[in-house]
Amino acid sequence: MLEWLFLGAVIGYVATRKKRRIRPMNLDDEYRELVESADRTKRSAEEIRAYLLRVIADDRNLVESFNESQLAEAKRILDKTGEGAFFWMTHIAAQLALLSASQINQIPTNVDIELNGSATAEDVVKVVVKV
Repeated sequence: MLEWLFLGAVIGYVATRKKRRIRPMNLDDEYRELVESADRTKRSAEEIRAYLLRVIADDRNLVESFNESQLAEAKRILDKTGEGAFFWMTHIAAQLALLSASQINQIPTNVDIELNGSATAEDVVKVVVKV
């Protein structure tokens, strides 16, 4: 008899309890998520640009390439931003190579127009990696 009473109480509890509803995202939540995503992307782009400029400065100051601090910083950026950062840095390097080839072959580019014909490596990175 007690088993039936206990079983009835459990069934009654399960049947009458309120289920937690999953709240659908409203427009404010979606907007907030878009803004946060854009901020994360901008911070990542700024980090990558700063890293590229540091590598250029190290090269100019005859600092050893592939030193521990450069590799540690690259690993930190890659771990933080994921494989997208690796692709983006590779894409930037490809753009810089194409730009160099265009300048050697005297083919005008939009970077030439923005830099008025003369540029340093830092200027090119700042134009190519706009934040």
